[in-house]
This record gives sequence, C-alpha cells and structure tokens, in this order.
Amino acid sequence: MPRNPEDYPLWIKKYDTLNNNIISAMHEHIAQWDNPPLISVVMPVYNTDERWLRSAIDSVLGQIYPQWELCIADNASSEPHVSGILKEYAKKYKRIKIKFISENGHISAASNTALEIVTGEFTTLLDHDDVLPPNALFWVAKEIMEHPDAMLIYSDEDKIDEKGKRFAPHFKSDWNPDLFLSYNYITHPGIYRTSIIRKINGFREGYEGAQDYDLILRFTEQINENQIYHIPRVLYHSRVIDGSTAKNNEQKPYALIAAKKAVSEYLTRKNINAEVMSAPELAECIRVKYELPESLPLVSIIIPTRNKMSLLKTCVESIINKTDYTNYEIIIIDNNNDEPKAIAYLNYLENSMSNIRRITYHNDTFNYSDMNNAAIKHCSGDFICFLNNDTEVINKEWLSEMMSHAIRPETGAVSARLWYPDDTLQHGGVIVGPGIAHLHKHMNRNSCGYMGRAALIQNFSAVTGACMVLRKKTFLAVHGFDAVNLKVAFNDVDLCLKIKKTGLRILWTPYAELYHHESATRGYEDNPEKLKRFKKELSFVRRRWKDSLLNDFAYSPNLALTSRQGCSYAWPPRVPSLSKSDMPAFSRPASQTTQIPKL
Repeated sequence: MPRNPEDYPLWIKKYDTLNNNIISAMHEHIAQWDNPPLISVVMPVYNTDERWLRSAIDSVLGQIYPQWELCIADNASSEPHVSGILKEYAKKYKRIKIKFISENGHISAASNTALEIVTGEFTTLLDHDDVLPPNALFWVAKEIMEHPDAMLIYSDEDKIDEKGKRFAPHFKSDWNPDLFLSYNYITHPGIYRTSIIRKINGFREGYEGAQDYDLILRFTEQINENQIYHIPRVLYHSRVIDGSTAKNNEQKPYALIAAKKAVSEYLTRKNINAEVMSAPELAECIRVKYELPESLPLVSIIIPTRNKMSLLKTCVESIINKTDYTNYEIIIIDNNNDEPKAIAYLNYLENSMSNIRRITYHNDTFNYSDMNNAAIKHCSGDFICFLNNDTEVINKEWLSEMMSHAIRPETGAVSARLWYPDDTLQHGGVIVGPGIAHLHKHMNRNSCGYMGRAALIQNFSAVTGACMVLRKKTFLAVHGFDAVNLKVAFNDVDLCLKIKKTGLRILWTPYAELYHHESATRGYEDNPEKLKRFKKELSFVRRRWKDSLLNDFAYSPNLALTSRQGCSYAWPPRVPSLSKSDMPAFSRPASQTTQIPKL
C-alpha cells in the first residue's frame, strides 16, 4: 500500500501504464475479432496552438486499435498554421479527412460538418487540444465486440497539463440517470452509434458549451438504458490550458445556461413538470425540482420507539414544526415501552393529535423488520415513510422533496441526506460494491464530496431505512423486510436490492435533510451477542445477493471504501484484466475491508 492513497502518479505507474506485454496481448485480441467496428473520431478545430493540435492528431495516430478514421472540420481558423498542419496530415494519412468551413460558426455547426464525412459505425468526439491514450479505442472496440447491442459507451477520464502531467481523475459510476440530470458526468469520451446521431440530426446550435450534454439527452431518448455501457478505465485526457473548460468551468458561464436549457427541454419532451435551477451547493451543476400534484397523496410515517422519550419527542416535534408537506399521518410503534415518561408522552400524542396513532408491538427480542412489516396494515397512506425515532428534521421541505421523487413512476425508494449532530455526514447513499458502506460517511458539512456527489440527486443500489419513502404497494410487492433472516441489520439494503431487481430506481436526494442521532436507542454492535448476530446477517446478505455486492453500478472499481469517507483510489483497482499473464493485477483482493454501519 502506498504511503499516500491519493498518489495518482503512482497509481498510474502501477495500474495504468502500458508495456510491451500488454500491447502484444491487445494485438492478439484484435487479430481474433471478426468484423471489428470502424470508429470515427470527430474533431472540430479552431485556431489551435500547433503543439496541442499535433498532439491531439498524433494521439489518434498512435492508437493500438487500427480501425479508425479521423474526421476534422476546421471552423474557418484565422491562424495560417492550422490549415497547413491539417493538409500535411491529410496528405500523409488517408484515414484523416478534412473539411474546411469558409465562415466561422458555432462548435455545434462545426461538429456537424465533421459528422458529414463520418463513415464509421460508431463516432467519438475529441477536442482539438485533448489527448486519447494509445489504448483508448482498443477498449472501446472490445466493449462493442462484447456487447453488439451497445448504443452509447463512455469511460473514465482525467486532466493533463501543459507539461504532460496527468491529474484529477474522474472515476465514474455506471449509468446513473438522476446524477446525469445533475451534470454531464459522461463528458469525454462519449462513443455513439452513428445511426442514432444522424437520426437526431447531430448537434443543435444554441447549446454551445453544453452541446454534448444536449446531444446525450436526446440520444438516450432513442435507446434503452441497458444499451449504455461504461468502461471503468481512463481513456481520455482533457488538456488544461488558459481559457479551457477543463481548467475552470466558471470561465464559460454560458455553458451552465445552455445545460439548464437542455435539461429543461428534455423534461418537457418527456412531459415531466419540474423546475431546473442551479444546485445550491454547486453553482455549476443542476437541481431538478419536481412538482408535486395539487392533491397531495397521504404519507404514513412509521416510527418505532422504545423508551428514550426525549428522542421521540425531538423527532415528532420536528416533524410537526418543520414539515411543509401537509398530508401525512404518524404511526408510532410502541415496542415494549415501560418507562413512565415515554408512556405518558405516547398517551399525550395519541390524545391530542388527530393524525398520530400508536400501535403496540410485543416481542421479547428486537426485530426491526417484523415490527415495521406489522405496522403496514395500520397505514392509511398510499406512501410510507420509515423513520427512526433518533432522527430530527432540519429543513421544512424534507418530505415534499422526497415525495416529489417517490411519486415518479420509475422510482422505487427515496432517502435523504442525514447528518450527525456534529454536522458530519451519516448517510449519503449506501454502496454495496466492496462490502457495504455509507458513501462519504463523516464528511464535513462544508464539503460536496467526490465530484460533487454528496450534494447532488443521484441513484444508488441501496439507501438507509432510517429515513426512506416509497409506495406501499411497492413494499408489499417485494414482501417487505426480511423478518426471518435480517431482524436488525441490512434489512434496508436487502429491501432496496429487491426493489431494484424489479426495475425501479433507488434514489438519494441531498435536499431532504435530517439529523440522525445514530444508535441512540439500541447502542452499537459492540458486545459478543450483537456482533455474532450482525455477522450472521451480513453473511446472509452476501449469500443472497452474491454478484450484486461485488461491483456497485453507483460506484467505481477504481475507488475503494477503506478510507474514512470513501472515494480514495483502489490499490489495486477491481477492473477485470485482459489476460492474467499479460495485464496488470486488476483482480479483486482476497478480502475487502467492510465498513460496519452502526445501528
């Protein structure tokens, strides 16, 4: 293990550096392919510095995979060296095709001009000052050969400075539709089936700065989500020079305006009523605020409790005083309360509040799953909200925000951003890839997390049951919590995985916020009996879900969860190797450190 787990140059040296054995293995694979695809690289050019223009073109010429063409459109460059360089390359290499535009126009028009000379089955985009690593098109072609249904492919990327130093890797999730509506995390490289690009008439003028974003939004409307593939390898280097978006997004404020316009029109085309605005904590990103119906559905908030009257009082009164969603009822599960103060408070609530009811649950052993399952038949609402008694509402929109997503037909379950009382993060979504852990746990409140993901709406494989909203019929359809095998721990993870298996999405939103005084009621898993039960339940989840727990779509095999807040580089990555003998050791370590959540 390196001294610094964030040492990207060392990570590159160990896991992302080509050698003769690797290159030979790639050539052997290529030789075995029947009818490998022609990949067209589209590059609009305008007054590019000679160094970067030659570097970009040379990076295509240096591809290990040979079936490519480079289609360049010069957008009426006024610098004379540009046309000279382009003609030089086109004369020397037949696979480089050039179109010269007489009048300078927008990048969208220039890109469309380059698309006119594309003949490849797939098209990818290269900015005129960026770089493709030599193995980029090999991995793309390999993905296409293995997935003939592929329509859209993307990979990880990083940045490269003027001296050739790589930095700031973006290790991406697999297709994450709600995260994509927060910002264009695909960016580079996107590899598109050319027939679909032509079907949607390529790029649209008026979206400059976000033309790729608009293209992908329209592109995805023509395909199925299972035709989108992510290659978890760094296959693109964005050049950082003065004036580039890669250096500073704020240098191109018009890009955010265009991005909002693209997302807003996408939602309109899908008949979705929503407001598109800047994300509060990340001005360069987007928040989609979905509208609630005029007639608000009834939400049944289920709160199990045993004694600890002060906790329950804080929770209930925060709901009453800080909830702008008006149509809810509270179902309190009386789990063997025997403290006089707790009993008195329950009696007070039941007698004074018309929308609060108490149900009794008697069981000698604590069974979170069973008591919540039993409470469902007492719920009048079409939607249910599981809420721990050790939570406290922070913002009045918490339930409105969660319900605005829960009513979406594609949504299976929604959870919130939960904070510890010391304003460090308790829940930012659950990762079920390497082990089971909360993403960004213990992150400070003034941070937005890895690539802003602690501050943006997105999809996960699982979220916490400490605050979860979903349709009652969805809960019943998957037979609720597993009260036999998961009485205390991982029942929420198991529930989410069951829901996700039906095709519905699991969603986390940072715009619903609560404090979570975690483990205040039952304490921690810190005695032999609790630890034994915990390990048994963890073992069961691993047996039941097997491969689903190996690589979480919402995380990256290039990232580990062994650090305090997650998102450090994986040493080694869990990316499948091309050949055990010829490629770096990308295999999964024999054991993974599992962060055990406190209950």
